[in-house]
Amino acid sequence: MDIVIRAAVVFLFLWFITRVVGRSTLGELSSFQLIVFITMGDLVQQAVTQQDYSVTAAVLAVGTFAILTIAISWVNARWRPAARITHGLPVVVFADGEPALPVMRRERLSLDDFMAAARGQGITSFAQIRLAVLETNGQLSFITAEGPEAGAPEEPKPG
Repeated sequence: MDIVIRAAVVFLFLWFITRVVGRSTLGELSSFQLIVFITMGDLVQQAVTQQDYSVTAAVLAVGTFAILTIAISWVNARWRPAARITHGLPVVVFADGEPALPVMRRERLSLDDFMAAARGQGITSFAQIRLAVLETNGQLSFITAEGPEAGAPEEPKPG
């Protein structure tokens, strides 16, 4: 039972850490961050199992993580406020032709990173962006100014 409690505590701690790190950071991990997260796995194993290398300890620890993950998904699907806590809410980071700098600072999203994401979507200037939203998964969604090519293509004319 000690391993189950330790696994639950470490699971909650890791969830908290990923929330604190911020979604703009998790959207694209740097090499250093990836190494830190991989290394964290070994540190977590030591904290959860207290150097118990038995198969039983491993099964209990992984099983606890799996059950907690399923439980959180189940709660999120049935109680909307829980999803706001566990996943956060999308945040508008650009509107009305201007970046929302206080929001971007809070989310630790630099203008350089913002424009790099915009260029990745074929956007070259602020003037093209009507709205940009930092999604809960760390990705940026852009809504561009309507142009002649914007929108769905016209239906083909019969015959």
